[in-house]
This record gives sequence, structure tokens and C-alpha cells, in this order.
Amino acid sequence: MSNVRLFYQESLYKNLISVLDKPQSHYLIKVMRIKIGQNFSLFNQDGEWEAKINQVNKGMVEFQVTKKLRSIISEREVHLAFAPIKSNYLNVMIQKATELGVTKFIPIISDRTIVRKINEKRLKKIIIEASEQSNRIKVPTLEKTLKLKDFLKINYKTNIMFGDLNTDNIKFDIKKIDPICVLVGPEGDFTTKERSDILKLKNVKPVKINRNILRSETAAISMISILSYNLLS
Repeated sequence: MSNVRLFYQESLYKNLISVLDKPQSHYLIKVMRIKIGQNFSLFNQDGEWEAKINQVNKGMVEFQVTKKLRSIISEREVHLAFAPIKSNYLNVMIQKATELGVTKFIPIISDRTIVRKINEKRLKKIIIEASEQSNRIKVPTLEKTLKLKDFLKINYKTNIMFGDLNTDNIKFDIKKIDPICVLVGPEGDFTTKERSDILKLKNVKPVKINRNILRSETAAISMISILSYNLLS
């Protein structure tokens, strides 16, 4: 079986015959050089399925689903709440966090947030591509942007790991409660008042992961990596 995996938005089931969209068709036949009769896989909320190319008509791939390969398994709910940053750094952060197992992304606007709008379409594309590459079945969600105060109101009971340079705590004490939300600040960090508001929440755990001041995307990737390791151990 080919290791080519594509996210497919519609329902998947055995013997389904359908057509891939133009970009996926081009990727399959021009980039990955999959031939008629050869297999690849499709995945979504219905699990992962093996499919084969029936024919190519005007550059569009017609496929048939042949069998189910995997069902969706239960995942720990790991969220990443972040202040948007410049797109090239943000793209890397979203890609790597997807590979590391984040299940939900929550953009937040704080006082020092410089970038206040995100390209949702572009970020969702990056999430899908990272899910395809990393062998995930369940694709993470991207939430609507929230103001920090609204995020704190909604998540007042959530188990939050707060990346805080000003704390002395260096231990990841993970509660076995879903979701676990990693919270990282903007360039310039949270203000004193914002930090105070965050630390008032009952289930917030501030943690220092480095003595140096990290870029936002470095802090996010580092915290998710440490959290992923702790969840495996």
C-alpha cells in the first residue's frame, strides 16, 4: 500500500466511488506519481480507508474505497491557546504543534498582541497537511479568535499549563483531566495585570521551561513537546 494519505471531507465507506478535487488529484498523479490501479489512503472522522485510482479524466482522479484500515481512537484533548504572531513563524508553530498532538488551536488577543488577524483558510490547510504527514486521523480544530478576558471566562475550570518566565516552578504536574490547555503569551509577554488575571484561575499551573526568553513559537513547541513526553511516560 502507498504511504500517500489525503484528508477527505465527505463520508467514507466501502465501495464508495467518487472524485478528488483538482489540487489533490494533481498532487496524487503529478507529484506522488500514483498510477491507475494503485492504492493510497483517505481519512477523516470516519477513520482511515484504502482507496485505489479507477481512472483519471481531464486531470481529475476517480477513486474507489476498497477497505477500512483504521478507526479513530480516543486522544487526550490537548489545546494550544496562543497570541497570533507573524505568519511565517505562526505557520511553523501550527504545523509542529499538529504533529505533536494538539487537538484544538485557540487564538487569543491580549494587550501586547501585534498581529490581530489570522488567515484561517491558510492555517486550516497547514493543519490538514501536517495531519496527513504525521499519520493522524483526527484533524485538529481551529477556533475563532477570542479576547484574553473571554478565554479566561470560558476556561475558568480548564487544566491550563501557563508558560511563565516569572515563576520558579519547573515541574510539569499533569492532572489526568481533559482538556489540558497550553497557554503562551505574545511577543513582549502578557502584561502584569493579565498575568495576575491568569494566575487567579483555580486550575492554572505556571511553569518555566527555560531561563532564556523564548520566541512565542519556540515556547509553544517546547511546551507541547514536554507535555507530549509526559503524557507518554
